[in-house]
Amino acid sequence: MAAPAFSTGRFRAEREADWIAFDLLLTKLEKKGAKALTSDELLQLPLLYRATLSSLSIARATSLDKALLDHLEALSIRGYFLVYGVRETRWSRVRRFFLYDWPAAVRSVWKETIVIALIIILGALTSYSLVAHQPEWYFNFVPEEMAGGRDPRATAEYLQSTLGHGKAAGEQESGLHVFATFLFTHNSQVSILSFALGFAFGVPTMMLEYYQGIGLGAMLAVFANKGLGFDFGGWLFIHGTTELFAAALSGAAGLRIGTAVVFPGARGRLEAASDAGRTAGKVMVGVILMLLVAGLLEGFGRQLITDTLLRYGIGTLMLLFWLAYYYVPRREDVT
Repeated sequence: MAAPAFSTGRFRAEREADWIAFDLLLTKLEKKGAKALTSDELLQLPLLYRATLSSLSIARATSLDKALLDHLEALSIRGYFLVYGVRETRWSRVRRFFLYDWPAAVRSVWKETIVIALIIILGALTSYSLVAHQPEWYFNFVPEEMAGGRDPRATAEYLQSTLGHGKAAGEQESGLHVFATFLFTHNSQVSILSFALGFAFGVPTMMLEYYQGIGLGAMLAVFANKGLGFDFGGWLFIHGTTELFAAALSGAAGLRIGTAVVFPGARGRLEAASDAGRTAGKVMVGVILMLLVAGLLEGFGRQLITDTLLRYGIGTLMLLFWLAYYYVPRREDVT
């Protein structure tokens, strides 16, 4: 049989004008955006895209040279993303994450958040009850070197000075610094571990979050036994509403992954864990930002603001801010 009278040169001569015109329009679209195109050019864009796809199909079917195939494939892929793909700037993606993606991810784990919050509270109540009735239990929950003298043996005057109300300025600064650093570092580490160990059916996550509340309840019992429970609450509240909320969210993210592994539903375990991981990942990005905010409140606000009621007020405002940010419904706009 005679070979068909078909060649790369002839193919190019018949169709290359369309490829060049399509490439020029795509370049203009990339550099200046859709507003730079005229009405005629906008109408030509999908027509030239389909013509390029047709050329690619013929080139593949007739086994033309590889260089031409590569050129047409690259032009077609480029055209697809520019003509039919969603073009979004880096700023738009950041804006979408903070306005919609992060809050939506947090809302989707609301059940897990409640469970983890109750576990933290249970841990705090357990240690508080034990230390309040038998102060010796305190040293089982808080390392003595980290307590820095804030233990059942301390006087009320000394404990008050560590909260920023006493006259012993040196003791106040060192006491605040040591325990605040310990508390923030401890909570941050536990938050990250709670998320990282979520794959183990969520059991380590729940244990770590219970442990998170243990030290808090023990310290609160010491101050409460000296009549300083309200003052200690204010000292902790100014940053604690943000930090403990972040801790609850990190535990919820880990628990979401663990739940997906144990109860994958109709999907496979790998697919269920993958979907849960994407949601949990968005939550954890937000948790890191919340911990940074808590660190700023702890490092500056709590040490500069010594009025107990003002501390409670700032902590309450931060809690209301996070609740509104995450849970107030909003309609996603088109950018």
